[in-house]
This record gives sequence, C-alpha cells and structure tokens, in this order.
Amino acid sequence: MFYIDTYMAPVGEILMASNGSHLTGLWLKGQKYYALGLEQSAIKKELLIFTQTKQWLDTYFEGKMPVFTPPLLIEKATPFQKRVYDVLLGIPFGQTMTYGEIAEIIQTETTHKVSARAVGGAVSRNPISIIIPCHRVVGSNGSLTGYAGGLQAKKSLLTLEKAGLCTVK
Repeated sequence: MFYIDTYMAPVGEILMASNGSHLTGLWLKGQKYYALGLEQSAIKKELLIFTQTKQWLDTYFEGKMPVFTPPLLIEKATPFQKRVYDVLLGIPFGQTMTYGEIAEIIQTETTHKVSARAVGGAVSRNPISIIIPCHRVVGSNGSLTGYAGGLQAKKSLLTLEKAGLCTVK
C-alpha cells in the first residue's frame, strides 16, 4: 500500500509518497518524472513520516539545514542511480558539486567508465527531490543546468541555501 500527502512550499506544491514507514517520493508539482513509479492506487493519508517530512521541509524553507533526515527508501532505481543519490546526500547545505565531480567519485569505485552525462541521467530521475539535494548539482562551469523541477526552482533553492555556486572539492 502506498500513501500520499502534499506540502505547500515557497517553490510550489510538493507531493510526498510513502510506503507507510519511509518516504519513497517527493516531487515538485509539474516536474519532469513527477510521481514516477507511484501507484495510481495511492491513498491520501496523514502519517508520521509525512509529519516528519513536513518538519524537515519547514526547517529547510526557513533557510536552515535540518538536523535530521526522515527515513528514506528508494525502491525503483538501479544500483548506479542509488550510488549517485548517496553522493548527492553528501553534498553539504549551501554548497554545490558538478556532474563531473560526482562521476569522478563514482569512477574511483569501479572499473567502468562513468560519465557526467550518465550522472545527469540519474540525477534527473531522483525520486526524493530537495531532501536528496539534486538541486546542488551544477554544470562544469558552475552554471545552473538541468533541474527536473525547473531552473527557477533550482535557483530559488540555491539562493535559499546562500549557495553562491561555490563547488565542493
């Protein structure tokens, strides 16, 4: 059984999804891959996980990094995508990283070639936006490239974090 709830954020309405105990999805309304993998039979219901997620979002949209992360579960992703999401979770609040830098990190763990383009494909399908901070990924020259929620939302999130588009090394 899957459940949904919504949250009104400064960047627009957010849809949250859960299996009952973990957050399994978080999408900005209208974003690319919106509700990807969410079952049509999902029921709108107030759950503890949604209360925790709303608390996280409230803190985040006050311009502060929350001190906790709600329990997350990514069910429908490849091992490569999951590894990319793990790297994204390590990008500090208020900082950015390039697609190429993420590819380099993953490249050190494998014998396969990892391209920035492959990383971009995984980032674009991130099922838990904002909490898994795909908005902190920028182009090689620091430009605001590709964000499933739209470049204006990406800019708003980075501005909120006072990111200044400085990259993590």
